[in-house]
Amino acid sequence: MSTQDKFLRHMPHDGTRFARKFDLWGFLHLDPILTLALIITAGIGLVELYSASGKHWDMTLKQIMSYGIGLTVMFVLAQIPPRTYQSVSPWFYAGGLVLLLAVTVAGDVRMGAQRWLSIPGIGSVQPSEFMKLAMPMMLAWFLAGRVLPPSFVAVVLSIVLIGVPAALIAKQPDLGTAILVSASGLFVLFLAGLPWWMITSFVALVSAMAPVAWNFMHDYQRQRILTLFNPESDPLGNGWNIIQSKTAIGSGGILGKGWLHGSQSHLEFLPEGHTDFVIAAYSEEFGLIGVFILLSLYLVIIARGLFIATTAQDSYSRLLAGAITLSFFVYVLVNAGMVSGLLPVVGVPLPFVSYGGTAIITLMSGFGVLMSIQTHKKLIG
Repeated sequence: MSTQDKFLRHMPHDGTRFARKFDLWGFLHLDPILTLALIITAGIGLVELYSASGKHWDMTLKQIMSYGIGLTVMFVLAQIPPRTYQSVSPWFYAGGLVLLLAVTVAGDVRMGAQRWLSIPGIGSVQPSEFMKLAMPMMLAWFLAGRVLPPSFVAVVLSIVLIGVPAALIAKQPDLGTAILVSASGLFVLFLAGLPWWMITSFVALVSAMAPVAWNFMHDYQRQRILTLFNPESDPLGNGWNIIQSKTAIGSGGILGKGWLHGSQSHLEFLPEGHTDFVIAAYSEEFGLIGVFILLSLYLVIIARGLFIATTAQDSYSRLLAGAITLSFFVYVLVNAGMVSGLLPVVGVPLPFVSYGGTAIITLMSGFGVLMSIQTHKKLIG
């Protein structure tokens, strides 16, 4: 009997042995762990938003629409191969920089800040939000084409690429967004293998320049820092937010007071209970157990993002995935820190829980890029 006859004799006639298992998640270019964790976190956010907003159904509906748009954007961006992102990175960064410059010239002023730009046919946009994704994309593109760890010249040029848009955003003024944009770029530098002597030198330089930076801060920014160290010095003024936030967190105890039963937020003692201080309202209603569940979800998202970064197949994808994930970590860290009185209040929302469509769409865009990196890997072997 020939080899071909033996092969045909043992091969199932229905071809099931060689049928390839259909991978729905891979077909959709979505990562199941990330997708499920994001949806569960968004669900918790909607439940708390309805309560913290005083049962404001219209606000909750707008948030649902923002999630819908964000998930759609995430799905679309997940279909685009990482190579395409790499090729458009400098153009995306340049476009964001042009929009930031346009804001300084013709931006809309709201509540004393010049952060928005009205574009005919599109509406009002906040260009600084684009830079949260454009910055790590640009730095990853810039460094991926060079020998790593980066040379001193490459590091200096990277600092310039980070500093220009960060300075424009801080001038608006929007210190919180400037910090997030800067962090996203610095994370790329760190992941590229920045020597520790450069890191320590940078930290020392920033520390030395702190007194100089103090003189360039706005009065309200200085007051936020002073309030951090002693909120009780002005309990009915600048210290009110932090004091009420700590009260809400502490009063929740282990199990919380129950959904819709948070006194600090419902009696309007807690300011911005549905935006910046939403985790305080959440902690009051769901207690330590609820906060543990929420932080565990964040941990799953961060761990999965770092896994995607470490298993990426090229330098650009590794640097970008790592920076997006660590930037998300900064979101959580800064918001939780400022609400608990460990960091100054800088207006950073809690991811997928605080009310705000722009932040949701920006974050979902980043996770769409992450899923693209994960699901467009080439099979080797």
